[in-house]
Amino acid sequence: MGENNFREFLSLNNIELARYEHEAFMTVADSTLLASKLPGANTKNLFLRDKKGLQHFLVVVPAHLSVDLAKLSDLLGVNRLGFASAQRLMDYLGVKPGSVSVFGLVNDRTQSVRCVIDQSLWAADAIHAHPLKNTATMIVSHSNLNKFLALTGHIPQIITVPALDLQPIAD
Repeated sequence: MGENNFREFLSLNNIELARYEHEAFMTVADSTLLASKLPGANTKNLFLRDKKGLQHFLVVVPAHLSVDLAKLSDLLGVNRLGFASAQRLMDYLGVKPGSVSVFGLVNDRTQSVRCVIDQSLWAADAIHAHPLKNTATMIVSHSNLNKFLALTGHIPQIITVPALDLQPIAD
């Protein structure tokens, strides 16, 4: 589903979201200035696969969080998580790198991708998400997020995503 069809999907399902157009954001750092002016929590979205590439995960975390993939692998009970390729991203979520968000799940019609959302984001009143392209950001209330996930057939796994312990290196 492309961006125009996605807008139609939202409209048909009575999901109204505030939308902010902007230049293309390729990284979380690019979005920081705009995010500070918008309501809701800024997010980082990781599209991951297990070692054999048989399981795929969309992990949605606060923008500032550095995820400990080894601990997350253990927590999810999978063998060694790693980043999925751009081709897998397109095949499963229908988006290019830089445009990953929870909305990509609209293209996962077989529910092949497990959705994992950090507990702090699930508790937030609203989050930020790209509408299948990285030149806009939408504000998604918790109730609209719940509705969207139900419509796409995805039941999110809500966990405290483990963070890397980033200790300064002593000289």
